[in-house]
Amino acid sequence: MKLTATKINAAGARDKVYRLFDGGGLYLEVTPANTKTWKLKYRFAGKEKKYRIGRYPAVTLANARLERELLKDSVANGIDPSLVKLTQKLETQTADSNLFSDIANEWFDVKIKPQSAVHAKRTGSILKNHLLPYLADRPMVDVKPPELLSVLRLAEGRGSINTAHRAKQIAGQIYRYAIASGRAETDPSAHLKGALVNEKPKHFGAITDPAEVAKLLIAIDTYSGFPIVTAALKISPLLFQRPGEIRHMEWSEIDFDNALWSIPANKMKTKVDHLVPLSTQALAVLRHIEQYTGRSRYVFPSARSNDRALSENAVRVALRIMGYTGEQMTAHGFRAMARTLLDEVLEYRIDYIEQQLSHAVKDPNGRAYNRTKHLDRRREMMQAWADYLDELKASAFNP
Repeated sequence: MKLTATKINAAGARDKVYRLFDGGGLYLEVTPANTKTWKLKYRFAGKEKKYRIGRYPAVTLANARLERELLKDSVANGIDPSLVKLTQKLETQTADSNLFSDIANEWFDVKIKPQSAVHAKRTGSILKNHLLPYLADRPMVDVKPPELLSVLRLAEGRGSINTAHRAKQIAGQIYRYAIASGRAETDPSAHLKGALVNEKPKHFGAITDPAEVAKLLIAIDTYSGFPIVTAALKISPLLFQRPGEIRHMEWSEIDFDNALWSIPANKMKTKVDHLVPLSTQALAVLRHIEQYTGRSRYVFPSARSNDRALSENAVRVALRIMGYTGEQMTAHGFRAMARTLLDEVLEYRIDYIEQQLSHAVKDPNGRAYNRTKHLDRRREMMQAWADYLDELKASAFNP
């Protein structure tokens, strides 16, 4: 006999589970707790199976009957409802376990933490402030290009154009990490090329006029600041490496006998070991500061702790005290200074200069130069550069 709403409502709890059948395999299961659940009994591939439709009264009698007919049609067409439901459940669980926050934090721990503290801090800040607040609880696979763009537009709308572009890059790196580990299929950031406002390129302030360089060098020589900052300031034009590389120079990397500074790959932007020949002038600076910091890990340690490198602001602040604005000269500007004058005045080969700047340089066959390539010529160039700087200072005193 078919069920009615009256019969269902009158059905009370018993000591054991019992069933009320409606026909066609549909029945209502009633538990001792008086929960009532619609289920369907059917056969698929010769086996009897059961499918849970839902609880009464959320699923009414009429809806349960409709669901029965739909499920029977699926079985007739060779589709197992239980298998479909299981697949959907697994997909939902997978999506829930692959939340943006989970994979982003995993990516950060694996890919970013091993890098420099400064890089990790900057990347973590953008991730924390510009991506996770809006995407943390979103399954990776559900984030589409328009949604990611709307998140990036928030930073862009506040005028933080560079931050918006950096957030886009970070999102792309996270998605490529997820794709490589089988937890995403596409990278939505890849479809946003040209969607953000382009920021006008900012060039590091740099002095490249020989006469002005002479004035800067004299100002550096007469600067009377903290000895460690003064030494870092004096060695910056001589070595013209990236400011972060100079700040993190360690005594264990200095070979006084061979006049070489060996920078390991994990400190380099290019992720390749790098050799910096040391001129007699650079060695003199190092010998002088050794009496202050020779027992420290870093050549230029922080004033707060010998286990920390000099602050990234130290040389910048010193330049400001000397009267140079950010538009005129920066710590990074020593690189542009050296590149310009080594090429235009001393006329050294561009590939020697670029390699000494630790730029990605390739030989005529497209192969990357190894760290010892042209080392003897680069030694000569670095000494000639230091001598040239001394000549500029001398010419300023004796025009």
